[in-house]
Amino acid sequence: MKATFGMGCFWCSEDVFKKVEGVESTAVGYMGGHVDNPTYEQVCTDRTGHAEVVQVEYDPARVSFEELLGVFWANHDPTTPNRQGPDVGVQYRSAVFYHTQEQKAAADAAMQKLDKAGAFAKKIVTEVVPAKPFWRAEEYHQSYYQKCGLRMH
Repeated sequence: MKATFGMGCFWCSEDVFKKVEGVESTAVGYMGGHVDNPTYEQVCTDRTGHAEVVQVEYDPARVSFEELLGVFWANHDPTTPNRQGPDVGVQYRSAVFYHTQEQKAAADAAMQKLDKAGAFAKKIVTEVVPAKPFWRAEEYHQSYYQKCGLRMH
């Protein structure tokens, strides 16, 4: 199965999902914009409408989409529109790009539950939108932290 998340810098996002038992592969790229096959430089202009995303291939017998959502919520601030920490722009927005109606329902339910519980100081602004074409980022962005010998967590 496939899941796609926008949660700020895709280097950080990919690194946390690589560590999840049941995740078979990850790739970073761009989704949600209006330009075909965008480059990193184009996305950084804030004019293509794309989000930096991590696309996760996972085995649902070993990890559920709900568990992946837990990783998503725990590893970024879903209350800041178009921003994660010092990174500002549309490409850093919080988004769940769903591939099935079940994923949409799970993301909507989780968001409502977290808001109702007051899990974050502010209201969640995460977009829950249908997956669009995934444009794989340039090779130097793939598994960036492993290539550089860095670990986030």
